[in-house]
Amino acid sequence: MTRSIQDVARLAGVSSRTLRHYDQIGLLPPSRTGNGGLRHYDDGAVRRLQRILLLRDLGMPLTDIGTVLDEQTDEARALRGHLDQLRAERDRLARQIASVERTLTAVEQGGRIMAEQMLDGFDHTQHKDEVTQRWGADAYATGDAWWRGLGEDGRKAWQARLQELNDAWIGAARRGVDPTSDEGQALAARHVEWLGAVPGTPGSEQGRPAKEYVVGLAEMYVADDRFAANYGGTDGATFVRDALVAYAERAL
Repeated sequence: MTRSIQDVARLAGVSSRTLRHYDQIGLLPPSRTGNGGLRHYDDGAVRRLQRILLLRDLGMPLTDIGTVLDEQTDEARALRGHLDQLRAERDRLARQIASVERTLTAVEQGGRIMAEQMLDGFDHTQHKDEVTQRWGADAYATGDAWWRGLGEDGRKAWQARLQELNDAWIGAARRGVDPTSDEGQALAARHVEWLGAVPGTPGSEQGRPAKEYVVGLAEMYVADDRFAANYGGTDGATFVRDALVAYAERAL
């Protein structure tokens, strides 16, 4: 059974022009072409369109969507990843709704509410688009689901561990430690272990993050001021990068 381009466009809430564009760039070819060049789509094509729309809504460029679809040949596994991400997004929205409701009640009744309650659901997703575009929707969905599963106490413990690591980096950088020294490399090993403990991190399924991921992340620490601030500024981030790159070249 196939559906016409007009039927599919109506069901998906997109224009026929959009579907023709997807065909022209090789993203969604029709299953067959009928009289007068009318495009028709079978169930497989409709499933592919569903995945395209999911990834597009995540902010992923069409060129990257094509690459993701071509690489993810296990359709069921890919759909499970999408489902995990949608559920995580649903949970995040539910937390935001509850947070806003609590704030509204406090405003209307003249009560007080803690900042942690007002901002629940608004914190850890700030880099969602960047993670998705760099390492894929599955990486974000897996990491996000893991983060939520930690619970409040688990998240606080994780953040405390991260702060201790950042403080150690800053202290070593200020003391002028050589990034390739035993101390610098011990910090790098600790950092890589921390990265590898997050499900969804590229390479974490093998027990340690991939070399390319570590090096790319290290470069981003210097290039992006938001990350550099975690290490006391550009000089500190440069020290972290040099130590991580040296460690990745040697041990990953």
